[in-house]
Amino acid sequence: MLTEHLHLIDQNPQQLLGMTPDLALQLLQDGHERFQKGYCTPRDLLQRVQETKDEPRPFAAVLSCMDSRVAAELIFDQSIGDIFNIRVAGNVVSPHILGSLEYTILAAGAKLIVVMGHTGCGAVKSACNNVMIENLSGLLREVKISIPQELTEYTDRTGENASFVNKVAVLNVYRSMQQILEQSSAIRQLADSGEIKIVPAMYDLSTGIVTFYP
Repeated sequence: MLTEHLHLIDQNPQQLLGMTPDLALQLLQDGHERFQKGYCTPRDLLQRVQETKDEPRPFAAVLSCMDSRVAAELIFDQSIGDIFNIRVAGNVVSPHILGSLEYTILAAGAKLIVVMGHTGCGAVKSACNNVMIENLSGLLREVKISIPQELTEYTDRTGENASFVNKVAVLNVYRSMQQILEQSSAIRQLADSGEIKIVPAMYDLSTGIVTFYP
């Protein structure tokens, strides 16, 4: 584990030098390992407020679902000022989400974007069940685009089929990644050059484990 780097982040994020996309990913993976083992880093959060009040240096952005059980700072054992946490039902992409991600990379200097879905996602279930509710329907249309791409479940292609829902959720993560790269030339250029990385992931609500995909 990258204890030295973690110590720097906990004590003084402004002094963290040499951040790379691979290091940013490793920091999240190491933090998640601590979360799984129940050894999360003890922190003085009020002290962190003071340390980060003028110039925070978040090293990564996590685009995830707004589900109350999917709190990125907790899952990855990060503190105030360490990561950008962008949350929206179904981890879907919109112009506002893209603008937020561009800010994290171009203005704030984050080196990593993680797009993280989760099992049992209510937004995916609702999309599979063709739920129609005022403003929610527009969001669910984005998720529905991934449904026909799921070709392994031949029966019960509804929100009641947990296996089907979770497979659609994975496809939805990859669709969000594709949208980010297609709709933001600035992010795509940095990703193509290796200056940043965009990584897909899924969080299992029943085990508390994040799986990172290639």
